[in-house]
Amino acid sequence: MKVVIIGGSGLIGRKLGAILKSQGHDVVSASPSTGVDSVSGKGVTEALTGADVLVDVSNSPSFEEHAVLEFFRHSTENLLHAAKAAGVAHYIALSVVGADRIRDSAYLRAKRVQEELIEAATIPYSILRATQFFEFLDAIAQAGTEEGIIHLSPSKFQPVAADDVAATLANIAAAAPKNSAVELAGPEASSLAEFVRSYLSSKGDPRKVIPDPDAKYFGAILDKDGLAPVAQFIPGSIRFADWVRAS
Repeated sequence: MKVVIIGGSGLIGRKLGAILKSQGHDVVSASPSTGVDSVSGKGVTEALTGADVLVDVSNSPSFEEHAVLEFFRHSTENLLHAAKAAGVAHYIALSVVGADRIRDSAYLRAKRVQEELIEAATIPYSILRATQFFEFLDAIAQAGTEEGIIHLSPSKFQPVAADDVAATLANIAAAAPKNSAVELAGPEASSLAEFVRSYLSSKGDPRKVIPDPDAKYFGAILDKDGLAPVAQFIPGSIRFADWVRAS
């Protein structure tokens, strides 16, 4: 099976490519660094020639409202057009838990536009909505820091290891299209503030974390369900403490 990974040079793309190659698949890692730019369309047709499966794990270089929307809109439109012309049998995209219900976030609104474009197309598809990665905790802490103190929402938080995201995408790639979205979350949940506090403590970071219901998560005020799934989901296998030790 030939699998083209859009965003193949990123964190998830590299891990996914390694898994698929170990399973004997023909993997094409496509990104601007390899001459494939999904936003402009450059190199996309060539990359998808003969592809059975396309997996889009690309991400916008900017989270600014206009920029992130334009990235996902143009990229997805170009990929869908090229995938249809190439006869791709399964279109897979990585999205985010909460994209269908957290409307304050410009990033999540843009991800929902991406999902809607895929859903409206005629190509069989699967969308994997994942919770935030453990690997993103540093960025979350930094975004919530004001004068050395971190203000974060007490809303529910259930992050997942990037290795679990890649493994789940590999499983989806080997299966029939779901023609729907499925969700993936880590095996443990607490509050966003508590998870980041535990993470910083494991690193010996002395910054204080204050649970703050008014704290924004990249522009969004979170409700009690926050960034966790609210219905059935696929549980990741890697526990937070094990990931911390391995890291």
